[in-house]
Amino acid sequence: MSTTPENLSYTKEHEWVEDLGNNKFRVGITDYAQSALGDIVYIQLPKIDQQVVAGAVCGEVESTKSVSEIYAPITGQIVAVNKNLDSTPESINSAPYKDGWIAEIQMSPDFDLKTLLTAEDYQKLTA
Repeated sequence: MSTTPENLSYTKEHEWVEDLGNNKFRVGITDYAQSALGDIVYIQLPKIDQQVVAGAVCGEVESTKSVSEIYAPITGQIVAVNKNLDSTPESINSAPYKDGWIAEIQMSPDFDLKTLLTAEDYQKLTA
C-alpha cells in the first residue's frame, strides 16, 4: 500500500503539493504514481522561470514501463527544480516525498488551493 502524508495536498493526476510558506510550493509525483510507473530512468524537468497552469503538462517521467506526463498542480512560476534528478531519477522511486521532489512553484495570487485534494480524498481516489 502506498503512503500518503497527511501534511500534503494532492491532485487527481497523482501529484503532491507541499506548502513551503510565502506562496511557494514544492511538488512531485505520489508514491502511488511512482509505484504504478515502475523503475524511473529519466525525467524531463520544467524550466526555471517557466509559467505553469494547473492541470497543464509541465514535464515528463520515463520509466521502464512507459512515459508519463507531469501536470502542474498549481498555477504559477517555476522557481526551482531538483537538478539531482538528472543523475538520480530513481530518487522518485525511493523517496517520492523527500529527495524525489520535482520543482518549486511560486503560486499565482489568484489560484485557489481548495481545488487540491486532502490526503483522505486522495486515498479514496486510489483505493
